[in-house]
Amino acid sequence: MTNHISTQIRQIARELLESKTVKCVIGYKKGTIPMREQICFARSPEQADELIWSGFCVLNQSKFLIGVEEPTAIVAQGCVTRNIIGLIRENRVKRENVHILGINSPGMLDHRKIAAKFPGREIKELWEHEDKIIASGKGFKETFPRKLFKRDNCYTCTHRNPVIYDQMIGEAGPETGGGNIDNTASPWEKKDYDQRWKIFTETFKDCIRCYACRDACPLCYCRECFVDSARPQWCGKTVEEADVHTFHILRAFHCAGRCTDCGACESACPVGIKMRRLTSKIEKDIRKMYGYSPGLKLDARLPLTEFSLNDPEGFIG
Repeated sequence: MTNHISTQIRQIARELLESKTVKCVIGYKKGTIPMREQICFARSPEQADELIWSGFCVLNQSKFLIGVEEPTAIVAQGCVTRNIIGLIRENRVKRENVHILGINSPGMLDHRKIAAKFPGREIKELWEHEDKIIASGKGFKETFPRKLFKRDNCYTCTHRNPVIYDQMIGEAGPETGGGNIDNTASPWEKKDYDQRWKIFTETFKDCIRCYACRDACPLCYCRECFVDSARPQWCGKTVEEADVHTFHILRAFHCAGRCTDCGACESACPVGIKMRRLTSKIEKDIRKMYGYSPGLKLDARLPLTEFSLNDPEGFIG
């Protein structure tokens, strides 16, 4: 299935570039190691042949549309199209400059989960075949169910199909991952304040402040991030607990009402921090209080940018 989709992507990309409909096609290409695909910028019909589609196309490439002033095509599954809509709403991307190649996400794969199945062994090659994955290396070749190794956010995905597109690649598939996205926040809601803080500190204790989560996030596009500001200095640059906590809490609230749960932050994190434990609760509160999910409509009013007489005021004593 993935080979068939890859062929379609290459063909459409080549046609768009040959006809000069677009100047660039943003998609994915094979990484230098198995299970780690890279962002691809195809600017010629020949480079279009590098484009692929697999379960490891997990980086959210919508961020590369920011500031683009020439016609550009982008391969985008549901969560990526939602981020494109968000960037258009925030005046960071011009709709007329973007040609969206929509594609259904079958639920993307977590390379860490697969690697954990083969401790001490190196996976040299991996194939996807329908609902199975085949991994091979020195002295082994095993087949196992694909559904067991999806990224956590893909189990609760609410929009696997593109929300907006100019051309559809392949067929539309199931709209959701089958799980209840509201349940992602349940571990927080069942705990009292002290227990929540304990889970939070444990979750982020291994953070090395590499900022991979920030750099991978399509919502983090400020010219100067608050952690880089010196006048005033909002946050220290150490890996001390207070600085780490300040960074993650402020970043999470910066994304409130904007996060599409694309999982790019967790996929990029080199130490495997589960950042969705924090963002899931914030986003559930936004859905509950404002009835709003980001990136679904181009004309939607953002929940924290408008006033209504019916706004909930539960915070007023």
